[in-house]
Amino acid sequence: MRKTYRHHAGLLTLSAAQSRDLCTSVDPTYRTDDPPARRKRFERFLSIVSLQRLSKAHDSSYPVSHSSESSVMARDVVKAAQSASHVMKVSQKYTVRSTGVWERIRRLLAIEPDRSSGIPLNSQFRLPSPGSLPPLAYEDPVTTPAGDIADNPYWKRDMRRSYPKLSTVSQADAVSLLTVGSQAAPKDEVLQIGEAGAKQLVEVQQEGQERGLAALFEKDQKSIQGVLGANGLPPTPANINTVSQAARSKYEIDSEHGYPEV
Repeated sequence: MRKTYRHHAGLLTLSAAQSRDLCTSVDPTYRTDDPPARRKRFERFLSIVSLQRLSKAHDSSYPVSHSSESSVMARDVVKAAQSASHVMKVSQKYTVRSTGVWERIRRLLAIEPDRSSGIPLNSQFRLPSPGSLPPLAYEDPVTTPAGDIADNPYWKRDMRRSYPKLSTVSQADAVSLLTVGSQAAPKDEVLQIGEAGAKQLVEVQQEGQERGLAALFEKDQKSIQGVLGANGLPPTPANINTVSQAARSKYEIDSEHGYPEV
């Protein structure tokens, strides 16, 4: 709806309702995000403010320099017009838009003319683009060699589980040691030579896995006496450390009891 102005005392004055409507409302033919309409509303607002200032100065009989006041008004209007001329829609800042008659046709046929096209501008987008660099020319010196998967298994980098593994002896191993002895002290009178000895080791191992130490003690109760000490105590573990006596408490794990050497 058009607003009419009333002339009073030689100056153009507005009522409070009219001033509020002009400052806040928008004509139905204008869009709120249209730069020409935005610039026009801003110029109308500046003219209303300047007219109110002149009316107040005239009613209160303050001495006002009309030349200085008009120059300030003109300068403010020029600045406002310049700033309003550079206003750009958000949808036009970062995406490609059609121009000329094609833009008018698009706005006529589009459901939402101010919607972004989705095609990014090269000046506002990622430059260079992620796929423009050759993959073989890219090197990452920050994560090398930790990020290199070649010859870098996880167990070598796993510091949380780098504890020594326990060495255990099962009942089958104990039956084999008590029956045929060990490599350092074999029982030559029991262990056979050649392929017969290999078959004997397999049979003893299988028997120990199936029946355990109970079957061995039922068969031969004196086989354990050659292993126990003088008081019937089991033997103490041998010291496998090769360090000196002063640093014997230092524990070092080898490849047999720890992680394998790859």
